Amino acid sequence: MFSPFKPRTANAYQRVGVESNMHITDKHQIVSLLFDGLIEALINARGALGRQDVSAKCTATAKALRILQEGLLAGVDKEDGGDLAQNLSALYEYCSNRLILGNARNDDALFLEVQRLIESLAQGWKAMKQPPNATGNPDGAEVLSVGQASPVDNFKAFAALATTGRARLYATPTFAGA
Repeated sequence: MFSPFKPRTANAYQRVGVESNMHITDKHQIVSLLFDGLIEALINARGALGRQDVSAKCTATAKALRILQEGLLAGVDKEDGGDLAQNLSALYEYCSNRLILGNARNDDALFLEVQRLIESLAQGWKAMKQPPNATGNPDGAEVLSVGQASPVDNFKAFAALATTGRARLYATPTFAGA
């Protein structure tokens, strides 16, 4: 009556779902999806490392690296994005190098470092899409004095200013077969 579970079939359905989302989302949503996938891959890699499952660790690390390099890094618009785009590219390269080193050394601390960096970046990115705050600041960013805010809050404020027409971080994504 039912056919046995086949991972290839499940992956095909998942791929179709992701590709369908790509056609109906804007650049901000695509980058958010990439951050979510990257964080999930990092969590899976760390879990596999804890279980000493080398195959699963390598698979999850490879997925994380592909998202970083072929998704996030490749999408950064270095020409129109200015210094912010250059710094973001450097951060993605740093994270890629730390993942490769963490995979080779089986070092959870390196995976955790990248996970924390990406989580804070993802939080800031997602906060940019929120409506302007109640302070009346049209950029949606609170003015924070030094010492009052956490690095994540400072990034959110900076990112909100950067995306109000002052810097274009990501180029229009193109996908094979689209």
